[in-house]
Amino acid sequence: MKNGIFNLIAGDMRAKAKWVYGDMSRKAVVKAFLTDGSAAMLWYRFMQVSQQIGLKPLAMIFNKINSIFCGCVIGRGAIFGDGFVLVHSNGVVINSKVIGGKNILVEHGVTIGEEKGAAPVLGDNIFIGAGAKIIGGVVIGSNAKIGANAVVVKDVPEGATAVGVPARVV
Repeated sequence: MKNGIFNLIAGDMRAKAKWVYGDMSRKAVVKAFLTDGSAAMLWYRFMQVSQQIGLKPLAMIFNKINSIFCGCVIGRGAIFGDGFVLVHSNGVVINSKVIGGKNILVEHGVTIGEEKGAAPVLGDNIFIGAGAKIIGGVVIGSNAKIGANAVVVKDVPEGATAVGVPARVV
């Protein structure tokens, strides 16, 4: 499991370097590691692995550290694949029941939340703009983009871009 977390973290940092600096060279990855949001990404991964291997008290501690020091609340049961990127972590709130694929890029102020017992499911290669809200049992298809401040309450098809309040596909 130790190699697993380091591979996840390395994949996340490479994805962030590519997004922020346009390349995944060692220099770009080191710079990405030092940018805003990266600490929250690390604490999330530590929490995720601790939760998965049954160290729930440790997961709770990592969750609180992320909340207090990074301004980011990600539920202990939330699952994201390789390449999970918090561009900026302040104001991000993600429910415990959320399931996300690979290469999810999240900007600041995003909420991905449960409603009436149902939480969003996100495919792969998704961009979520600043201030966006994704609420309830919606499915966001792979390669979709959610615009800044959009409020998504209905499914977004694969490859689509959703904007507005309530969000509509454009």
